[in-house]
Amino acid sequence: MAEQPVGFMRQRRVRIGAGILLLAAVGVTGWYVATSGRESTDDAQLDARVAQIASRVGGTIVRIAVEDNQLVDAGAVLVELDRSDYQVALDKARAELADAEAGALAAESAVPITSTTTSSNVTTARGGITQAQGAVVAAERELDAAKARLAAVQARVREAEANATKSARDVERLRGLVAKDEVSQQQFDATVAAAEAQKAAADSARSQVAEAEAGIRVAESRLTQARAGEQQAHAELSVAQTAPSQIAATKARAQSAKARVEQMRAALAQAELNLHYTTLKAPARGIVAKRGLNVGQVVQAGQPLMAVVQTGELWVTANFKETQLKNVRPGQRATITVDAIGGRALTGKVDSISGATGARFSLLPPENATGNFVKVVQRIPVKIVLDSGQDPEQRLRPGMSAVPTVYTR
Repeated sequence: MAEQPVGFMRQRRVRIGAGILLLAAVGVTGWYVATSGRESTDDAQLDARVAQIASRVGGTIVRIAVEDNQLVDAGAVLVELDRSDYQVALDKARAELADAEAGALAAESAVPITSTTTSSNVTTARGGITQAQGAVVAAERELDAAKARLAAVQARVREAEANATKSARDVERLRGLVAKDEVSQQQFDATVAAAEAQKAAADSARSQVAEAEAGIRVAESRLTQARAGEQQAHAELSVAQTAPSQIAATKARAQSAKARVEQMRAALAQAELNLHYTTLKAPARGIVAKRGLNVGQVVQAGQPLMAVVQTGELWVTANFKETQLKNVRPGQRATITVDAIGGRALTGKVDSISGATGARFSLLPPENATGNFVKVVQRIPVKIVLDSGQDPEQRLRPGMSAVPTVYTR
């Protein structure tokens, strides 16, 4: 076989090299076109809302209505606690409320009664003062009249005694004349009779003096009683005039009774809530997880019992490098592949970008002010929400690895 010319071989090698360069250029161009306008990362996982179920009251578990990994609907009964103590507390709260309402009703009705009674007492006391003052005036007049009668009787006594003394002297003077027959016996007898009459008149006047003095004592006693009655009436008026303070105290007791009613109503509401809390229900549709309890177990308020994973609303937390976020914006579409479902591509969109890097939320955030700083590319969590209806069998679970790709153009 004849050897080919050297020039031909050189041209052939040039054409082959040019073809290889062309293919490389086409490949690079195709790769650039295919990868430009998108950002991807394998540092991502599925997330969902997890509701930690804890008891709000303490008690003994009497029923567990779910099993591990069971799908439950919102409002489904999960756990029931013993209701006996809380039912007793509820009955007691109802009885105390009824007692408080009765006390408040009695205190409220006492307010108008106290007002009316106090007003009546003031009017009565004032009327008693007027009556007592009239009795004092009447007693003073009666005493004055008794004193006047006593003075008149005493004047008559003096007059009667003077007349009796004169008549007795006339009798003694005529007695000697009768013996000498200078006057007649008839005249003497008339003088003796007149003397006895004057003596009787003096005795009668003296008895009237005693009667008048007794009248004065009676009048003075009545005056003393009338003045005492007046003082008592003034005292009763003083007591009655303290009505405002009594009414205020009655109203204060009524307000206190109303406040106690409100307090008992709050206690009743709390007892009803505590009884309601003995039944724990699912807050949302999801799968039961971490069921760490048994029937007969005594639990305390706030003690975690299980968790409900809300698998109906999943999203992807993708930790992109900070250098990848130049063109990433909320609302951009994305595709997500998950190994657990055979790498099938899911669709979604960027919901939001975290407010700080993942390192900033770690237990021990990095401290760069130590003098030996080395720049490390940070990762920032990006929330990608999955489109609905892509997991009818609910095979996706929080924590599964995912590979999201965000289309920035």
